[in-house]
Amino acid sequence: MDRFRLRLPATSANLGPGFDAVAVALDFALEIEAEAAQEFSIAATGRDAERCGRLHDNLILEIYKDLLEANGRPIVPLALQVTNGIPLGMGCGSSAAARLAAIALAVHFGQLDWDTDRVLEEAYALEGHPDNVAACWLGGFVSAVCEGRRVHVARVDPPETWRAIVALPAEPLATSKARAVLPATYAMEDVVANLQSVAVLGLAFAQARGDLLRLAMNDRIHQPYRAHFCPLLPLLLPLVGKDGVLGVALSGAGPAVLVVVEGEKGLPAARSAIGKAVENQVAAELTICRFSRVGASQTIENK
Repeated sequence: MDRFRLRLPATSANLGPGFDAVAVALDFALEIEAEAAQEFSIAATGRDAERCGRLHDNLILEIYKDLLEANGRPIVPLALQVTNGIPLGMGCGSSAAARLAAIALAVHFGQLDWDTDRVLEEAYALEGHPDNVAACWLGGFVSAVCEGRRVHVARVDPPETWRAIVALPAEPLATSKARAVLPATYAMEDVVANLQSVAVLGLAFAQARGDLLRLAMNDRIHQPYRAHFCPLLPLLLPLVGKDGVLGVALSGAGPAVLVVVEGEKGLPAARSAIGKAVENQVAAELTICRFSRVGASQTIENK
């Protein structure tokens, strides 16, 4: 019998103009230890521990069982120890991490011979968009494009000196609700503006061009329509270009907001500016982190 360990990083997807196409990994994570057992059990700690510890209505267990059954494998009960560092329903990739965790558990305990392409294919089919699952599995800054079920990914390491502040409001936002407010059609000028921004965004991350990030993270496709449900966004967007803030964008579908800071020395001023911007208006928890160059990690400990 062995102990299987997983670590899956948080992500910030839909990055600026990169709706359903661009994401970056962050250095806080969902961590799981799993062993085959006589019956299913979960010991959960960290964020949203009560919800993560449920045996019913549990996304990881449901997908794990479904995948084993669909691939003709017996359902192996698991004893899970879950340490969750990703807030649920905030736009930080909790669903992508959970779905990839379920896939990794099924591949290991079901002895499925799946490579990275197959894992991303299954994750995309479950998640409905490829950007956050690609960033979670591969780490770094990714751009993803789909060909049928196949996910093709271009990836670079984010600048090592850049830092991130994730601003979390008190209440979560369902992705379905955030998608429902988007229009069916867009003006040509808005589409062109987004194409220009997203074309520069990947190069800004690849070349550490902080001077371009202000424009590269501009968006007209999803953020203006979601701002009503994401009250931190209009408060923090005016900070771009001041106090070490290189760029501001919704994290995923929101309501969390990602603030990119030029470096470690810029964090105090940026944090203070965020505090002043939201003071007496919206309660916000600030998580200071790095961009993660490491994606999902898996280790096996023989007992």
